[in-house]
Amino acid sequence: GLLKPKAIVVLKEGQGSDHLFEDLKHHVQASVGPWKYPRWVEVVEELPKTATGKIQRFKLRD
Repeated sequence: GLLKPKAIVVLKEGQGSDHLFEDLKHHVQASVGPWKYPRWVEVVEELPKTATGKIQRFKLRD
């Protein structure tokens, strides 16, 4: 099937997520095109990383 992008976001300390989805959507639409904007935005405290500091992308796909 068709894959739709999902944004996984780590907020800076003290930053709110009130307008995050709309701001992110408009930024991506302007940068790469209106069909590629993330349909879902998930806010996490930190990204899963390996012992060497690389992001474990396979864990984000769940």
